Amino acid sequence: MRTLGKWLGRILLSLLLAAAVIGVWKREEITRLWAVNSLFSEERIVGNFSHMDAAFLTAPLPRGDGPVSPLPEGEPARLPDDTEGWIKARTLTSLLVMKDGTIRYEDYFLGTRPDDRRISWSIAKSYLSALFGVLLDEGAIESLGDPVTRYAPELTGSAYDGASIRNVLTMASGVTFDEDIMDPNSDINRMGRIIALGGTLDDFTASFVERFSAPGAVWKYVSIDTHVVGLVIRGATGRSVTELLAEKIIAPLGQEQDAYYLTDGAGVAFVLGGLNLTTRDYARFGQMILQNGDYNGQQVIPADWVAASTAPTAPTAPGKDGYGYLWWSPEGGVASEFMGRGAYGQYLYIDQARNVVIVATAADRTFREDGINDDNIAMFRRIADGL
Repeated sequence: MRTLGKWLGRILLSLLLAAAVIGVWKREEITRLWAVNSLFSEERIVGNFSHMDAAFLTAPLPRGDGPVSPLPEGEPARLPDDTEGWIKARTLTSLLVMKDGTIRYEDYFLGTRPDDRRISWSIAKSYLSALFGVLLDEGAIESLGDPVTRYAPELTGSAYDGASIRNVLTMASGVTFDEDIMDPNSDINRMGRIIALGGTLDDFTASFVERFSAPGAVWKYVSIDTHVVGLVIRGATGRSVTELLAEKIIAPLGQEQDAYYLTDGAGVAFVLGGLNLTTRDYARFGQMILQNGDYNGQQVIPADWVAASTAPTAPTAPGKDGYGYLWWSPEGGVASEFMGRGAYGQYLYIDQARNVVIVATAADRTFREDGINDDNIAMFRRIADGL
């Protein structure tokens, strides 16, 4: 019995040592996986959204060597009387309102700071749209009608084989992808775990083989379509999206701070939602878009691309918000009104007719409930009306 006990003891010690070695070897992956699983918890979500680089792989987007572009302050705005209640109800972390190129309101909430670099979530898609427009104008990409496999041949044989660039820009690829962020087993959450464990988004994207419709026939919000846009950009230029965005979009804006992308294990940018910038730097981008791509006397993005990309050309259902090339058009709005929008209450709202840009960042765990998006847009419109 004593010999058996010694043998069992040695086995147990070996297992404990093996577990310890694996724990050290995989410490970063385990930490990131834990971060994904607790990312949206009530007690951590606000801090997480301002410090995503503490838990995930990242790549820097340098602001460049130019001076910081000024954001002058105008006369303080009188906001609607119920703004304070709306801010609390929607768990806002920052709100910045610009009119005629001047800041009329700016404040930060729930312990966040002006220098926090905040996760964009799907506002990042609108940044990628801007970059795509520059590259199209430069001739790196020939046509929106080109099949995505022309620039991303690794998608040959996948569900994206036969889809055009226009199809993925407008979320009309027809690819079957579960976007339910509340379901831990959905495709969007599987993607999050792949990032956490150092997997590759390119392989993940190429693994989809089913469609629910022919490309171009039906609109359905499928975030993975935006990764395909990134694949096209990389295939067409031979450069990373991180490098290109920093050079062609970030540097001309005179940002206050470097930005950064979340990345997968291969260093590929999480282009569909992984940008992190300060609230003021989101406002600089929004002001450039409002000015039809012009900023500080430089045409950063072609004006015709701003018009084309923000127009609601996707085959969305009647009576619903419209969609362009990775930009939203609020239902019941006008041509001059559009926005970038991200999960948990991130908004970059632009009204060219009123010359208004509004940035709202949030940690709103109720953002998917019926009517909340409509209420937020109504508040932005009321703020714009009162300036």
